[in-house]
Amino acid sequence: MSENTVAVTRNTAGVGREGDGPIPGFGFNPPAAPVTGFEILALAALRHRMPDTVLERVHRVDFHTLTLITEGSGEHTVDFVTHPCRPGTLLWVRPGQVQRFGPAGTMNGTHLLFTPAFPPRFTGAERLLTAWHGPVCRQLEAGREYATLSTLLAQLTAEYTRPAGTVSREILQFLMATVLLQIDRLPHPAGTDPGAGGGETYTRFTAELERSYATTRRAEDYAHRLGYTVKTLTRACLAATGQSVKQLIDARVALEAQRLLAHTDDPVAVIAHRLGFSEPTNFGKFFTRLTDTTPGDFRREHRDGAPPGGH
Repeated sequence: MSENTVAVTRNTAGVGREGDGPIPGFGFNPPAAPVTGFEILALAALRHRMPDTVLERVHRVDFHTLTLITEGSGEHTVDFVTHPCRPGTLLWVRPGQVQRFGPAGTMNGTHLLFTPAFPPRFTGAERLLTAWHGPVCRQLEAGREYATLSTLLAQLTAEYTRPAGTVSREILQFLMATVLLQIDRLPHPAGTDPGAGGGETYTRFTAELERSYATTRRAEDYAHRLGYTVKTLTRACLAATGQSVKQLIDARVALEAQRLLAHTDDPVAVIAHRLGFSEPTNFGKFFTRLTDTTPGDFRREHRDGAPPGGH
């Protein structure tokens, strides 16, 4: 994400001094790249090209980023959760998520940026690009896990940096698909594996939740649409995450509320309406119950550039 890598898109309504206004958004637009929809570079190079005042402020992207930390330590915040990073940490930030880089230090690694359309559609990798609930952060074990991904990333870098006119888009696409499929083989952190325990029922529920969280928060509605009983749906969700259907629905709505409060200038009443609340007061009570802060306080915290609270 650099001045040469992305186009910055910003809703400028109400933007004042530095740190005020909505979170900046970055769209993928690398005019100097040898292929469209993909870039790979060192994390240190990214930090050299982009001002820390941009990277260390909460922002969002409309493409995927994968980062494998290879040296040093630091932290990275995604959707208001701060993840400690060290060699072997793998970060996957998906389109629409908000993020902020920790202070510049010794941390370095390999950083991939790619659009959802870049991986080839007949490899099976495309199904991994739509899982909003997929894990953001994994810690790879020293040995096979780390070596496999490091080798693939080195191959991607070697192909991407070939002389002008000799870079193969097809090779990059297939290597990228292989990276994604290898990541899918990795053990999932607790509560992030869509197939763990809940199986197909849970997978179908998460897809429906992504479609419908702004229109209904009733577990009965999801059960009816999917052809299950609430009891069956609850059992699948508990098996997969340890949380009930209602808890998962509320958590998804609260996350979107956080994103909208931080990323847009929409009044709280407008955000409440977008998320299906008939009254702003009901939204305020809901948000405070889920996040332990009011919508106004949350917006002020993230507009002022204060570090989001870690979990």
